Amino acid sequence: MNHVWGLLAHPGQEMRDIKQENESVSHHYTHHVLLMAAIPVICAFIGTTQLGWNLGEGQFVQLNLLTGIGLGILFYLIILGGVAVMGRVIHWMARNYPQRPSLQRCTVFAGYVATPLFLSGLVALYPLVWLCVLVGAMALVYTGYLLYVGIPVFLSIDRDESLRFSGSTLAIGVLVFEVLLALTVVLWGYGPRLF
Repeated sequence: MNHVWGLLAHPGQEMRDIKQENESVSHHYTHHVLLMAAIPVICAFIGTTQLGWNLGEGQFVQLNLLTGIGLGILFYLIILGGVAVMGRVIHWMARNYPQRPSLQRCTVFAGYVATPLFLSGLVALYPLVWLCVLVGAMALVYTGYLLYVGIPVFLSIDRDESLRFSGSTLAIGVLVFEVLLALTVVLWGYGPRLF
């Protein structure tokens, strides 16, 4: 958790500090990912059970507490799985580079790069669809910037290759993000009908 502010304020230096720690995946998950992934889940739970999704024109979809808890657990597991999938994607994409980083390093990198997306979940306290999409898009742009800054530092891929690598990773990440966003909308919006 102590890297959150550094990733937002001075990401290049923070990526160097993170790399020096040589963190294990289990340590990274218990000290960063599990806590940060709880932010959008808790905020979405509060927002959807207390206010409901504001679909515009006075339409709200509000969840009861039991449905919110069930969907919150499912949403949390999807987020944790998304980080692991992106770690594997980064590792797979780096397979042809001479400095091929380990799967552990790629997974840790994916977890830290997802920090802006985790923080954007705060907006789910007031679940207005257009506001959530806007904040999510801004978080995705900053995630792309963290990829660009972090790939040469954290994964030891030279700067010339990092733009192409970060662009490809971001494109795949956008697809994963869209799938998670679609699942989220389905789960949080239509959850009462599913459970």
